[in-house]
Amino acid sequence: MRRSRLSLLVVLAVSAIIFAGAVSRATDRPPKKGKLLYMTLTKGYHHESIELSKQIVKEIGEKSGAFETVVTEDCAAFTKANLAGYDAVMFNTTGELPMSDDQKKDFVEFVRGGHGFIGVHSATDTFYMWGEFGELIGGYFNGHPWHQMVTVEVADPTSPMVAFLGKSFQINDEIYQTSDFQAKDSHVLLRLDPNSVDLGKPGVQRRYYGWPIAWTRPFGKGRVYYNGLGHDDWVWKDARYQEMLLNGIQWAMGVTK
Repeated sequence: MRRSRLSLLVVLAVSAIIFAGAVSRATDRPPKKGKLLYMTLTKGYHHESIELSKQIVKEIGEKSGAFETVVTEDCAAFTKANLAGYDAVMFNTTGELPMSDDQKKDFVEFVRGGHGFIGVHSATDTFYMWGEFGELIGGYFNGHPWHQMVTVEVADPTSPMVAFLGKSFQINDEIYQTSDFQAKDSHVLLRLDPNSVDLGKPGVQRRYYGWPIAWTRPFGKGRVYYNGLGHDDWVWKDARYQEMLLNGIQWAMGVTK
């Protein structure tokens, strides 16, 4: 009887060691690499920086090891079957993209069902005739009276997505105004410091929410990140902007909180 108990204890001890080793190996494994679908089709103004952005987004994913990128200008990519292979979709687009009703439905359900959406710069200058897209991204482009060196305030310096920027930073870029901003359920990360620009310029729109530049928002079970910077090549080459995008993409994919 004693031998049986001793044998059982030995077996249990060995099993515990094996299990602990398996858990250790599992936790040592790198996180699953995400997959990003980067849509760059434009049916309005075409930013010259889009070509460079394709390279930069791919490099951000490759260097960080966080995700791989597939670039497309084909709306046929927006089907339920194809989107199932991705963790997030990113838009750098303008105008009324030629998506069918089914493609729009599959795209919205993809995000609402728990995936990510990232919009950069002119993504808010897209789908004015499709109200559900406005609800998804959180607002629409409403002019850019300033294209200059500006001060950007970090609205939430406690957020790990932008904490590395400090309380504020300066950047030379085209600054968008936003209409129909979904302020109630959007978390503003960056906003324009109005003291750094001329508020008397033609076209300036004063709104109670000011001039948000970057924000996050929920969409069903999905995560949406928007960053309005990115008009010029030099912004895409800026290490701070690249880190913002990496953090935003990983957050939208659900990798970080």
